[in-house]
Amino acid sequence: MVPIHPQRVPGEPGTLRWIVPAGILPGTGPPARVPAPLAALLADGTLDRITMEPAAVVTRLGAGRSWAQDGASVRTALHAALADPAGWVPAAGPDRFDDDALLYAAAREVLAGAVGDFARSHGGTIELVGVRDGVVTVRLGGACHGCPASWLTLHQRLERQLRRRHPGPVEVRDAGSR
Repeated sequence: MVPIHPQRVPGEPGTLRWIVPAGILPGTGPPARVPAPLAALLADGTLDRITMEPAAVVTRLGAGRSWAQDGASVRTALHAALADPAGWVPAAGPDRFDDDALLYAAAREVLAGAVGDFARSHGGTIELVGVRDGVVTVRLGGACHGCPASWLTLHQRLERQLRRRHPGPVEVRDAGSR
């Protein structure tokens, strides 16, 4: 059985990121087809959307659904689906996310979570400016702007968290240090 671990998505209570071993999914973005157990949950409205990431499957519940009610069936279906690698078919074309879009989404979530909380607890802010070719550009504000420890926050906290979520190239730069 493939190990999975659910992780909340800040600001999206109906969405869970299921952390899976990197490299077991055939692509990223919304799949064109998923194995039968997950397809059944999409068909009956339990799930509204499934997205593949390099080391996660992101699931969003359908309208009127709750994790308390449907979480166990989603977990069971996901375990079964991960045992069927041939059943996952990535979408092609313009709806497919590219690496920068995935990295942008990951950076947004990390900054909305623990890393942003850490900066805010010290009177600072970290604003996501953009992502291009694996480089995440942020702008430091408040107490973080000009702080000698901001390098540690960016590289030891933000960059490390992003590399856990995104196995591609990741570098963090401060827009104010150019």
